[in-house]
Amino acid sequence: MLNNDVFLRALRREKVERLPVWYMRQAGRYQAEYREIRKTHTLEEICLNPALCAQVTRLPVEQLGVDAAILFSDIMIPLGPIGVQYSLVKDRGPEIANPIRGLSDVQALRPIRPHMDLPHVLATIQLLKTQLEVPLIGFSGAPFTLASYMIEGGPSRDYLRTKTMMHQDPKAWSLLMEQLGELIVTYLRAQVKAGADAVQVFDSWVGSLAPVDYRQHVLPVMQKIFAGLQDLGVPSIYFGVNTGELLGDFAEVGASAVGIDWRVPIPVARQRTQGKVALQGNLDPALLFAPWPVIEERARAIVDEAVAQPGFVFNLGHGVLPQVNPEVLKNLTRFVGEYSGRVINARKEFA
Repeated sequence: MLNNDVFLRALRREKVERLPVWYMRQAGRYQAEYREIRKTHTLEEICLNPALCAQVTRLPVEQLGVDAAILFSDIMIPLGPIGVQYSLVKDRGPEIANPIRGLSDVQALRPIRPHMDLPHVLATIQLLKTQLEVPLIGFSGAPFTLASYMIEGGPSRDYLRTKTMMHQDPKAWSLLMEQLGELIVTYLRAQVKAGADAVQVFDSWVGSLAPVDYRQHVLPVMQKIFAGLQDLGVPSIYFGVNTGELLGDFAEVGASAVGIDWRVPIPVARQRTQGKVALQGNLDPALLFAPWPVIEERARAIVDEAVAQPGFVFNLGHGVLPQVNPEVLKNLTRFVGEYSGRVINARKEFA
């Protein structure tokens, strides 16, 4: 049972008594407990073990006092069942043994059946719902980001193969977007039905596209994805990195909120999204290595801008880095909660 729903209320742009806080990659290598678990378990093994996966998911809630948990998993997890042979390589990321090279490769992909293919994911969510008092975020990678790994064969700097297929083989690209869109809707719907209170779609690499290409080749499938989740009644977040020029388009996908990185000031993000969505962000993760007065000053500035309108979730502009001191995150969580509460209360009294 939820004893803390401030995160969900913020996503719905309702009144809140303080800004909610959570962090992307809030469960991971910066935690001593997680590093200890990884000595004997791979990431995939953790994900296959609901009890262990739930433990890792809960750790930052218990240690940092954040207002939401996010399912511990990887965006590649749903790709294995559809026929993508991948491995997660330490300090590099996913590597694909059978990259997509044309239409026949796309046609060979299978539909996903979450209850048969990924029962451990759903079991983890069901277990967490008996353990958490804060909302649980389910998640998936977005079509462009998943496609970039599938086509490039791994991480890329220029996404040349991906963009080449998009422009040179529109039939293969359109079918790949369609199939990945259906996968994501099916996967996220299963997560919500298992108990997820909100969902986030990670489009980490879509910022590499020109706005005209995003609108033509990606926006339609994103709109279908969020439309396919609408009847579930749970808030949704769409996040990308270096996507400042795409924020106007992001506001049109149908998500409840849009994640912004540190490159875009909050007032600019609000102007570009025209008040259509809540916002989430946007402290630079590198600032967590600064002296505390610097961190506090920047967090204070974010809060001061954020409380000007309803609908803001405090987060980093990208994920927590492995070298971060957990005490810094704990102090930041407490500061944002206390300071934003004072500011919101003062504004209410002034009004």
